[in-house]
Amino acid sequence: MMSVESRKRWQKCLYENAEYDDNYTDPSFLKDLKTNLNVRFFTFEEAIKGITRLNNQISCITIFLVIFYMLYSELVTPSDVLVVTGLFTSVGYIFYRGQKLFEVQYLLEDSKTLLAVLVFGYLFAPLLHRLTNAISTDTIFSMTFFVLLLNLIFCDYGLSAALVSKALSLNAAIFASICLASRLSTAFHAFVLLVESSVFFVLYPIFTTLYWRWYFLLPIFLLCCHLLYNISFNIFIIYALFTGFINIVCPCIFVAQQRYKYNIHGPWDEAIVEENTDNTINDKL
Repeated sequence: MMSVESRKRWQKCLYENAEYDDNYTDPSFLKDLKTNLNVRFFTFEEAIKGITRLNNQISCITIFLVIFYMLYSELVTPSDVLVVTGLFTSVGYIFYRGQKLFEVQYLLEDSKTLLAVLVFGYLFAPLLHRLTNAISTDTIFSMTFFVLLLNLIFCDYGLSAALVSKALSLNAAIFASICLASRLSTAFHAFVLLVESSVFFVLYPIFTTLYWRWYFLLPIFLLCCHLLYNISFNIFIIYALFTGFINIVCPCIFVAQQRYKYNIHGPWDEAIVEENTDNTINDKL
């Protein structure tokens, strides 16, 4: 066997060094080893502010389900729900448009969109109201739970991740509203519930994406607590404890576990094709 001294100098190249064994490791191989490259450590304050987006979506789903329950139980009339929602939506629209509020171009475009949604929603409400009559109520409620869970999982929380899918999240919410609308007493009830789903799952996310601040969670959280307290004290306690667990306990666990972050980067990463100045291409590790 050829001695180590007589062999040519080892180089980190893919198609050279035939005199060395395939599993040979040179002492200089690990000189490029780097640990925790580009790893970011979050503070407890940053973790709490970030988790409020998840709690905001949970609160939106909760309010939507509470509105359905009140319509389903005839605790409120659909006209009252429509009026209150219209007022809050108008205020949100004023803040959303800001100085562009009085520009004719934007008013015409937004008015056309609003009119199209209301007209088509009202026309198709009788059809959607009877769409799932053949399905039992228990099955409808089970389907609603799972599709709203999909909405929660795939919702856009401001992170660039492969799991995020705005289309899937929105379609899941609309499907849930259609399922629940079929359990209401009249087509007008169904129409109002569809309008509510548009407000909470289409318009409200647009507003929060642009203007979200962590303290915006407080009004919607207090509203959920007030509504749930009047409906069921047990559900109110579960919601409050669950929100506290997500907003306080989970960030504590996340921050505490950050010390175990450890990743390594080195010369064993996948080969990158580089073009040399003489226009020859070498594959280097």
